[in-house]
Amino acid sequence: MSAPLYGLVLAGGRSSRMGQDKAALPAGRTTQLEQAMALLAPHVARAFVSVRKDQRADPLRARFEQIEDTRENLGPIAGIIAAQECHPHCAWLVLACDLPLLDAATLGFLVRNRAPQRLATAFRSSHDRLPEPLCAVYEPASAGALAAYVARGHNCPRKFLAGADVLLLDEPDPRALDNANTPEEYASAMSTRAEAAATRRVTVQYFALLREQAGRATESLVTAARTPRELYAELAGRYPFTLDPTVLRVAINSEFGDWGASLADGDAIVFIPPVAGG
Repeated sequence: MSAPLYGLVLAGGRSSRMGQDKAALPAGRTTQLEQAMALLAPHVARAFVSVRKDQRADPLRARFEQIEDTRENLGPIAGIIAAQECHPHCAWLVLACDLPLLDAATLGFLVRNRAPQRLATAFRSSHDRLPEPLCAVYEPASAGALAAYVARGHNCPRKFLAGADVLLLDEPDPRALDNANTPEEYASAMSTRAEAAATRRVTVQYFALLREQAGRATESLVTAARTPRELYAELAGRYPFTLDPTVLRVAINSEFGDWGASLADGDAIVFIPPVAGG
């Protein structure tokens, strides 16, 4: 039986490269911290904000349940360890507060593919193929290994995951886990968000297994997805799809297309599973 899943947003950093509190930066109509907490909510029994002792009275962080770091100068790994010490029998869905492009589809994909028998489940970075430690599920069994890793003088959660028994998943959206540590990175992310906010109405048809899993043959929907790949990731967050895009073909307006093609208002998209026995 899987351990209960709790959520943790890491918001205890000093934001030295950004020059201002990253947790409080705008993310649409809310802040980055509030956005991260909202993304966690559907997937966890309880959600907490990881804080330093001197942040506990911060009005933004004080709106949520908090877990205070028990170790100093260790970076984000201190927040993960403190959470595991506070609730040792729970698994933790951990998010950094500076992931402005993270969406519900990506997070849902992670949770659905969680491997409780491993120490953790994480995404494989689309940039360097290394584990992404700050959007990951840490199982209770990882606590001892993580504490021992820190006791040996290490504090990099990425390197910890790289040497541990971890299930690594490919990111549905290659930009979803781009973080914003500097004003330039934040501005770029906000520009991408604004572009993605432009919606379009499309029609989607499903065949074979996809039709069974979606519970319908066709639907019309409004989406901010810019490509078939982003649209499939969005739909996979809504329906229990088990087929990876690599085994599917996509057609746009009755012609086979590319997963990276630009979608336009009024497009008709078909996701085509492999033919059984073919």
